[in-house]
Amino acid sequence: MFFFLSKVFWFFVQPLNLAIFLLLAGLVAGFFGSRRLFKTGAFLAGLILVLSVWTSFGAMIMTPLEERDQRPAAPQHVDGIVVLGGGMEGAINLARGGYELSTAGDRFVETAILARRYPDARVVVSGGAGELILEGEGDAVTAQRLLTALGVAPERLVLESESRNTYENAVFTRKLVTPKPGETWLLVTSAFHMPRSKALFDKVGFETVPWPVDYRTSGREGVGFFTDNPVDSLQTTTMAIKEWIGLFVYWVTGKIDRLYPGPA
Repeated sequence: MFFFLSKVFWFFVQPLNLAIFLLLAGLVAGFFGSRRLFKTGAFLAGLILVLSVWTSFGAMIMTPLEERDQRPAAPQHVDGIVVLGGGMEGAINLARGGYELSTAGDRFVETAILARRYPDARVVVSGGAGELILEGEGDAVTAQRLLTALGVAPERLVLESESRNTYENAVFTRKLVTPKPGETWLLVTSAFHMPRSKALFDKVGFETVPWPVDYRTSGREGVGFFTDNPVDSLQTTTMAIKEWIGLFVYWVTGKIDRLYPGPA
């Protein structure tokens, strides 16, 4: 139920869809003679689009997430590497049988590099098909083809292909690998996604070392207009809002202990 409700809620509140719904609501209200509601809907829709597409708003709310967990010095020994899904084009890969990467594909590039640096470490890929309606291949399935093609031995791979969200990533991965006390495991995911991911793994008793990748900001963005191309600005805003909402919901439901988790 949590998975279903989260997907439905996000469908309506992500910036582009919310702007469309507000505009449509305003048009309907205007058709029935309410000029005030028409103007309100049009204004709010325009404001959301301007903030999301033409300003640095998205980068400004993304930066605190990306700066929260810094990548440490490379450990001398690593027992395992956990990479979270979300870096593959599932629908395309299901249809074409390849390993097309999405904008978060850095997760798997870095994982291949780490696997080469630590040849004795197990490599765990956690990620199933996380879409409610769209059909796609789970990232763990695609990653097996990609990582073996990049030289990672198949016997090193541990594939967790049932999880649909980050909470299930943590729960299912811990059950699958049963980490032992004193082991060193790297957690690889997008930098903006690391605070929530690390907190969830900590909550289920799986100690990990954060290894953030896939940065979306330089960390130097200030207030400004037209600081990035419109498509990237909209995507940055969308992902940042989604992550902050995710943190809030996971905190309220007790899945994480702090609203803004990070190093002590």
